[in-house]
Amino acid sequence: MNNRPIGIFDSGVGGLTVVKEIFKALPNEQIVYLGDTARVPYGTKSPESIKRFSIENAEFLMQFNVKLIVVACNTASSIALPVLRKRFKVPIVGVIKPGAKKAARLTNKARIGVIGTPATIKRRSYKKAIDGILGRAKVVSQACPLFVPLAEEGWLNNRITLDIAKKYLAPLTREKIDTLVLGCTHYPLLKNVISRVVGRGVRIVDSASSVAEEVAGILRKSNTLSAASKRPVHRFFATDAVEQFARIGQRFLGKRISRVRRATY
Repeated sequence: MNNRPIGIFDSGVGGLTVVKEIFKALPNEQIVYLGDTARVPYGTKSPESIKRFSIENAEFLMQFNVKLIVVACNTASSIALPVLRKRFKVPIVGVIKPGAKKAARLTNKARIGVIGTPATIKRRSYKKAIDGILGRAKVVSQACPLFVPLAEEGWLNNRITLDIAKKYLAPLTREKIDTLVLGCTHYPLLKNVISRVVGRGVRIVDSASSVAEEVAGILRKSNTLSAASKRPVHRFFATDAVEQFARIGQRFLGKRISRVRRATY
């Protein structure tokens, strides 16, 4: 047993959907969350910058003696994981491999859709991960750039969001996918409208819940689950605009964030 906290970082608020799922799966665990809001979005930055940001974020979390780090950012997961794993001695979990593994497990026809930000889709990280597990699979990818601002604005179920979802998801439904990976941590907020568009026959893989399952498995296997009987105390940090982070973040977390502190490196 191990009562040290779990560290999680993202370029902004999206990773709070991962925190929400970890709360459900591992209610006794303490969380230290860092949103790098001063440098969001990561998708437009160079690989060298993303690696540097990720190292700085992990070093910040290591100050809290974390026992595991979750990289709750698709861009950082696709670029920085090897560097982080080489540099830090705690387990490092990204968001791509857990989602790919779950999609491979759920699909019946090996026809999988992946939606994400333009940067994530361009890097083909999910396709490579799925191909590595299934070998030959039909993977149809689609960038959905408007989904992030819609999620942050709270436009989750209105007509505009439904129309945009229909436009984005049409190529995937035409390909008769049976499984859809939500390849961005913002997208679980839009899960209902996405499900309406693709239909009940398509299994939705939420990267946030997949990561929570992966983290729980690692902690159980290493016997490092928290044994704390007291209610865990969570800490939230942002590198800029802490008030905005708290306001938008509660939509992603599903409850009020009482305090967000500014992180300095």
